[in-house]
Amino acid sequence: MNSLELVDSFSEFKELKNIDKQTMQRVLEDVFRAMLKKKFNSDEHIDIVVNIDKGDVQIFLNKEIVDDGEVEDPNTEIAYSDAIKIEPDFEIGEEVTEEFKFADFGRRNVLSLRQNLISRIMELEKDNLYKIYKEKIGEIVTGEVYQVWKKEIMVLDDEGNELLLPKSEQIPSDYFKKGESIRSVVAKVDMRNASPVIILSRTAPEFLERLFELEVPEVFDGLITIKKIVREPGERAKVAVESYDDRVDPVGACVGMKGSRIHGIVRELKNENIDVINYTANPQLLIARALSPAKITSIEISEEDGRAKVFMKADQVSLAIGRGGHNIKLAGKLCGYELDVYRDGEVDVEDVDLEEFADEIDSWIIDELKAIGCDTAKSVLEITPEDLVQRTDLEQETVEEVMKILRSEFE
Repeated sequence: MNSLELVDSFSEFKELKNIDKQTMQRVLEDVFRAMLKKKFNSDEHIDIVVNIDKGDVQIFLNKEIVDDGEVEDPNTEIAYSDAIKIEPDFEIGEEVTEEFKFADFGRRNVLSLRQNLISRIMELEKDNLYKIYKEKIGEIVTGEVYQVWKKEIMVLDDEGNELLLPKSEQIPSDYFKKGESIRSVVAKVDMRNASPVIILSRTAPEFLERLFELEVPEVFDGLITIKKIVREPGERAKVAVESYDDRVDPVGACVGMKGSRIHGIVRELKNENIDVINYTANPQLLIARALSPAKITSIEISEEDGRAKVFMKADQVSLAIGRGGHNIKLAGKLCGYELDVYRDGEVDVEDVDLEEFADEIDSWIIDELKAIGCDTAKSVLEITPEDLVQRTDLEQETVEEVMKILRSEFE
């Protein structure tokens, strides 16, 4: 090759990580053929030989031998007198093959060809990266934190590809510095401005599922199936597991001896509390297991509206609800029911059911309070306003107004 620019192009592209040799060869041939077709108005008489390993391209023009003085197109025809100078045995009607020198392209065409080559290869790289990561959705990837911004983190994989971990997909207590190793799951792959954007997640249920596969061989081998995962990232997670082999205890296998297997997952998730539950098709039993460590007295399920009334002793209510209401919220998601907690046993004769305040308090507010186990006036007043705001979707002002109404009942 006589063009330094094209030699440089090959040295840049022949080692690209995501493009195989056959594809690279096809692209190079297409780029050169397009340029030659533009120059000669046809490419039928042209042969292109691409050597990826050497970073070399040879172009040959096939010309038909015609009588002297009958050459109409010098690009496709050659006079007999000129042909026999190359090989004395040539005859009229045969073909002569001549190598086309890159110097004949002209510097402007060479630069244009190089630019087209760069554009095509970069486009191919992007398409391949998109396809590779599209197939990795739901899989764990390990990378190095390259840049930390306010709303996202840029992560580089082993090949140097740029991946993004948005703030919304990070565990609230996550804190990473440049150069740190990070594990996450591929959440989605988008194309923005013709470039692939790979979004990672550490809050997705799939991340926790992949971690179980890494830490628990029985899950990886399929002896234990993860039926469902629900999470409040960084706070609590519930995992329903099932074993098809009666000899394998799914919960015990996932937790490990003295918690050896679950500890690694908990550390990765910044001390997220993980409850592993033995799955059952019996909805009442599943609800009882999901609300652990609280002990249930009885359960009434209404399939029509997808709700379940859960009755328990007063001292078990706070256990069922959990800190910040996470336990009861996740239990409901795991079982597929809206759970309403009721206190079982004797009722305080001086207490008043919340329904009695329907004229003064909106029904949706009463429903919010019932959802966290507060079905009477005193059960609400026993909780601080700050805790009520945290456990429910109610505003501070609303909570204070409700408590004022309830207090007036006993004054």
